[in-house]
Amino acid sequence: MQTITLTTLAIFAFAGNSILCRAAFTHSSIDAASFTSIRLVSGALVLWLLARSRRKPHAGAGSWTSAFALFVCVAGVSFAYVKLSVATGALLLFGAVQVTMIGYGIWRGERLDKLQLLGLVLAFSGLVGLLLPGLSSPPLLGAVLMLTAGAGWGVYSLRGKDMGDPIWVTASNFSRAVLFAAILSVMMLGSSSLDNVGFLYAATAGAITSGIGYVIWYTALPAISSTTAATVQLSVPVITALGGVAFLSETITLRLVAASIAVISGIAMVIFHKNILRNWYR
Repeated sequence: MQTITLTTLAIFAFAGNSILCRAAFTHSSIDAASFTSIRLVSGALVLWLLARSRRKPHAGAGSWTSAFALFVCVAGVSFAYVKLSVATGALLLFGAVQVTMIGYGIWRGERLDKLQLLGLVLAFSGLVGLLLPGLSSPPLLGAVLMLTAGAGWGVYSLRGKDMGDPIWVTASNFSRAVLFAAILSVMMLGSSSLDNVGFLYAATAGAITSGIGYVIWYTALPAISSTTAATVQLSVPVITALGGVAFLSETITLRLVAASIAVISGIAMVIFHKNILRNWYR
């Protein structure tokens, strides 16, 4: 029951990241660069406090490459959600993360059978179908930014394998990523905008759904299988879409539903057949 509870909380935290980000640009005047900086600073502070409070010795360290990949993800999500609906953004983000990791496995020599290849084609088709021109297609720039963010998170996840204590390493990477965010904020100082509501959304996304959410996830992971870990992540775009309807009054289009079914089903066909991602989850 404890494992189920922790896993559920972690999945809702992942979905909450997208909802909080989109809500900030819907209900406040905060700019994307400021949101990125506040989120990373808040996450770094919480993770450092948690890492320092543990009795375990420090194991592992972050890196500037991983920190940059993390920054690309956080900044890409922020700028993309200025225009994208939360449901569309979550699907693009999730699809890009999984495709990046699966693609890396293929590049390393993993071989896909016919069913897995069919699943990969189906997932790509869903993403392409979502982005095709039409009345319900998302803004192209926002979509590209979100796909880039997903690729960044995929790279960050792959680089995080076997790098030591996940909480300590992530605290280090968050702290390093703050520097990149600060440079971005200085570059966009002329268009900066901040209010109390936006600050609260950004700080909550950084401290709770990112920082604490990450800790909850890695607390639950040792007790669940890699297949289960992959399975529950398939629910994130669905939960996010429902959250967008409930909290942001967003509508779900037929195109989004069809794309979601294709992407989620295709990825499921790849990762469940031979557990191609079994070594990328702890």
